[in-house]
Amino acid sequence: MQTVNIHEAKTQLSKLVAKAAAGEPFVIARAGKPLVKVVALDAPEAKLKKRVGFLAGQIKVPDLDVWREMDLEIEKMFFGEDE
Repeated sequence: MQTVNIHEAKTQLSKLVAKAAAGEPFVIARAGKPLVKVVALDAPEAKLKKRVGFLAGQIKVPDLDVWREMDLEIEKMFFGEDE
């Protein structure tokens, strides 16, 4: 993507707008720092990347039977063994 400074954008505005309308967006910068992005009105909006959770697909959750055993163990710790 082309970056132009404000002075250059002023002097070549017609040419830059024609390029943007043809599908070539550009950035206007001041002192090398990007300020705005110029794109055609009918240009498709950029979609955000979909982020997947931190360890997605790397952790396997055990079957429910394991959880039940853990629940019984915790219950025994709080309430003691039934006799």
